[in-house]
Amino acid sequence: MIREINITLRGYAPTDIPAMIDIWNEVVEEGIAFPQENALTRETGAAFFDKQTHCGIAQASETGKIMGLYILHPNNVGRCGHIGNASYAVSSQSRGLHIGEKLVRDSLVQAKQAGFSIMQFNAVVATNTWARHLYEKLGFIQLGTIPGGFCMKDGHYADICPYYRRL
Repeated sequence: MIREINITLRGYAPTDIPAMIDIWNEVVEEGIAFPQENALTRETGAAFFDKQTHCGIAQASETGKIMGLYILHPNNVGRCGHIGNASYAVSSQSRGLHIGEKLVRDSLVQAKQAGFSIMQFNAVVATNTWARHLYEKLGFIQLGTIPGGFCMKDGHYADICPYYRRL
């Protein structure tokens, strides 16, 4: 039986960056969800997180351990700058505890507060059924399928499914 964990959601602090980099890199290295191929270093990670509109953290209230994060930023510029985009990462030890759902819900609140009126996810890998189910549960609509749009770590190509939701 999984014990209920109290999670605090908050914006990141500079002291969180090492844990954020570790979680981010874990997802990048898995090679099945993020388009990035290169791991963040302490220097590139700090700059990467700093340039986002908002970075949210899921932290275990009792232990202070960072369990997941998201980045929020514009999906585009100018006349499309009202559309936000986000990426979510949960540490492998923290998966299955609904932390991803808490992060997505928080990002929607933060996106609206930042002035975005739409959220769009450009490259949700079709095999990421957990994320797709969550996004649909939260009112996102799949825009279609891009065949072979994502190169998996093993070199084969998987379809991607763009999603959007009005805020």
